[in-house]
Amino acid sequence: MSQRDSEVHGHCDERFAAVRTAFEENFRDREELGAAVTVVAEGETVVDLWGGRADAAGTRPWERDTLVNVWSTTKGPVALCAHILADRGLLDLDAPVATYWPEFAAAGKEKVLVRHLLSHRAGLSGLREPHSLAQLYDWELTTKRLAATEPWWEPGTRSGYHAMTYGFLVGEVVRRVSGLLPGAFLRREVTGPLGIDFSIGLPEQEAGRAAELVQPPVAASSEQAAVFSQLAPAALAALTNPGLDAAAANSPEWRAAELPALNGHGTARAVAALYGILAGRGVYGGRRVLSPEAAERVREGQGSCRDLVLSAGFESETEAGLGLWLSGPNGSYGPNPRAVGHDGFGGSCGLADPDAGVSLGYVMNRMGPRIADDPRKMALVDALYSAL
Repeated sequence: MSQRDSEVHGHCDERFAAVRTAFEENFRDREELGAAVTVVAEGETVVDLWGGRADAAGTRPWERDTLVNVWSTTKGPVALCAHILADRGLLDLDAPVATYWPEFAAAGKEKVLVRHLLSHRAGLSGLREPHSLAQLYDWELTTKRLAATEPWWEPGTRSGYHAMTYGFLVGEVVRRVSGLLPGAFLRREVTGPLGIDFSIGLPEQEAGRAAELVQPPVAASSEQAAVFSQLAPAALAALTNPGLDAAAANSPEWRAAELPALNGHGTARAVAALYGILAGRGVYGGRRVLSPEAAERVREGQGSCRDLVLSAGFESETEAGLGLWLSGPNGSYGPNPRAVGHDGFGGSCGLADPDAGVSLGYVMNRMGPRIADDPRKMALVDALYSAL
């Protein structure tokens, strides 16, 4: 990449110069194509940087308002929807899911609690029957199949990352309680009032602002087969039923669908704002979104374990809170083990640390091969904490 292509724009407070340095190094040393990073500290935007190219061919610069699909970083805003309903007394996180979604009680799921959905402990990491990408775009079909299926393991006993199903499970509860799909609920209650440039899916009129995702290098078929052979059925279902890639996520069909675990589109500024609600203990931009107690509940650990899906990517145990992952011993969201966040497939990240009063949003278009803890993201997180 030429020096001009990797030129960084925006502003960065002098105190957080290490974040700018790490961001620039991502382009120089870590094969960044196009990206943005925003840090909010004590309610003030102290870092807001962007640079690189918005397409694989390098014909479009990454602009201040470039949007990109952030994959599972979307799960944080979806969890926020559930916590808003709980904060208003409309949703009981300790109630059986079937209280709100009666059909869900089928196949031995009558005791699955709402908190199990939020913490990836419902045993529904993926569907058992083959489910195509076109079927994933069908909300009614996907939720009907989830309601009918049996869990892969005893719900509540351990986590198994619900990579694709999370958004339908939590999202259908949000719909049953509020009458709105999570995208519409988030827009009405949060992003609209706060002016946050984030949506689940992408309106057709905004397509011109969207960056093109670029698929990570494909491992040799023998290497890929070796990895998949080590995965348990629950993990295979979570990660490959259906298979997802950048080409799918760049399509109009993907952008038009409601995929609350997968297809949030936004800027780094928007991600930092949404996670900033939690970093601000429920307040962002002078507006209270959650009570302090509800904001704190998001990082209530649900039990550390070797996650049934993520275990291949982490040397130690991980722990989910009620919608986000705790930083824990892996330091995924910095040295505070009770900081929380969520990564998106290929690199993006939202981070919230109420104790330090900071949030971070990082978005990019050249996907790395990891589900979480991409080296570019970790360089930015390390730089942020070095400045605090």
